[in-house]
Parts: sequence; structure tokens; C-alpha cells
Amino acid sequence: MLFRRIIQITVFCFFYSVPLYAQFGQIEVTFDEQLLKSNIRQFILPLRDEIKRFYSTTVWNEEFSDLNIPLNIHFVFEGVSQKGSNQTFLAQALFSNRSDLRFFDKGVQFIYNDSGTLYYDPVIFDPLASFLAFYGNLILAGEIDTYTPEGGTSELEMCRSIAIRGNASDNPRGWMDRIQLINELSTNSGLRKARFAFYYAVDLFRQGKIEISISEFRNMIVGLDEVYEITPRNHHTLMFLKVHADTLTRVLTVLAQKDILMDLTELDPDNEKTYTKGLEEISE
Repeated sequence: MLFRRIIQITVFCFFYSVPLYAQFGQIEVTFDEQLLKSNIRQFILPLRDEIKRFYSTTVWNEEFSDLNIPLNIHFVFEGVSQKGSNQTFLAQALFSNRSDLRFFDKGVQFIYNDSGTLYYDPVIFDPLASFLAFYGNLILAGEIDTYTPEGGTSELEMCRSIAIRGNASDNPRGWMDRIQLINELSTNSGLRKARFAFYYAVDLFRQGKIEISISEFRNMIVGLDEVYEITPRNHHTLMFLKVHADTLTRVLTVLAQKDILMDLTELDPDNEKTYTKGLEEISE
């Protein structure tokens, strides 16, 4: 099996093992609280740091322990209701690795009590912790897919398990949509192949391994062809191409790969102008 990079895992052993590096590196959490009253805004203020701690201290995958994935999370709060000491929030949320993985969720519902602590439990369902774990595993799956072909499958299945429990819980809002999202991503093998091939090809290019790099770019096209035959305007595929169109054009222009650029103009008409510039440079 090909690996884009060798992952080295180092563990210090004291009373227990602690990984030196985290799956998630720089984490930014922002809130849009305009629809909330001022006292509620103060109430949820600690939640930002609690979410950061949740992602930075959780061991999500012991094998891929040093990925240091940047993570942006933005919540737009829509309302809140109170029952006893608990507050139930409705919100929308955006999760991103600041690159080609971006997920917008419009059906967020969770209970928050500022006296509690968020922790990751892969078995026990909690409306907020499980929601955060769902997207943590989802982004981790996409990242691992770029290191080894479809290597994030176990994380996608963890997401599915969380979503099924959520849909059967007392707080089912949004979980059926998340099940559908997992079904879409896990069966989109063409995009998963294309993403791996792209990242591997760029790494090979940087190492000066030109022939193998070109071969992987061709594999990327094969994967994109698979997507195009089923869903030509697949949102996640379009996002992948939008983010990487400039890099693709620069590298393929240096490699003088006119045929691959021409394939991209057909597969990705949204970025046709970018690819055309590369074709023009090759022809000069």
C-alpha cells in the first residue's frame, strides 16, 4: 500500500501513554451570537475554549497521531430554550480544515451546561460531544485519505455509528442528514481516489520524481471521471477542485501536461480560465 508520507509515532511511557503530537493543531472556534440575549452570550463564553480543549486533547487515531490538522469551527446560534439547569441550543455550524474539507451543518441541537466537561466517548451518545466527534472523525477521515488510499474508512464508519445513535436519541435533529452525508462521502470512491492521487502527485513532484508524479495526476483524472459519470456537479468534488485549481495549473504547466489540463477544463468548467492560462503557457 502506498503512503504519501511515513507517519512516525512516538510515545512517552509514564503511568500511561500520551502521544506527543495531536491530530488537530491550530484550532479556531468562533461564535455568531447576535440572536442570543446578552446573559446567554456570557453563559456560553466558556464553550469556545472547551471545544478547543475537546479537539486538542482527544486521541482520535493512535496510528496517525501527528497530523496537526488546522481546524476552523464557526457556530451561528439561532435560539435557546431552558429546562431546569440545562440550556438547549439550536444552531448552524461550519467545519473546515482550511483547505478542501468544508462541511456546513444547518441542523445543530445540543444541551449545554457550563458546569460540565466535554469528553469523547465513542460509545455513549451526548448531543454536543457526539456532534463534535462526528465532524472530528469526518475531517480526520478526509485527511487520512490523502496519506493512503481510502485510509479514512474506519473514521467514516465511526461517523456513521455516531449518526445512527444520534438519530435514535432524544435529540434527533440533523442526524438523518448526517447519515446521508456519510453515505455520500463513503461511496464517493472516485473523489477519494482523486484526492489521494493529487496529494501524492504533488509530493512526488516536489521530490523530483517526475514520471511517477505524472502517473499519479493521471490517476487523479481517472478518479474525477468516476465522479463525473455519476454526479457531475458533486459539491465536495467541486470544492476539492476549487481549492486546488491554481496548484494543479502551476504544476501541470511546469510538467507540460497539456492533455491533463484539457481534461480538467472539461471536468471542472468552473475553473476553466485558470486551466486555460496553463495551456496557453505550454503552447508559447
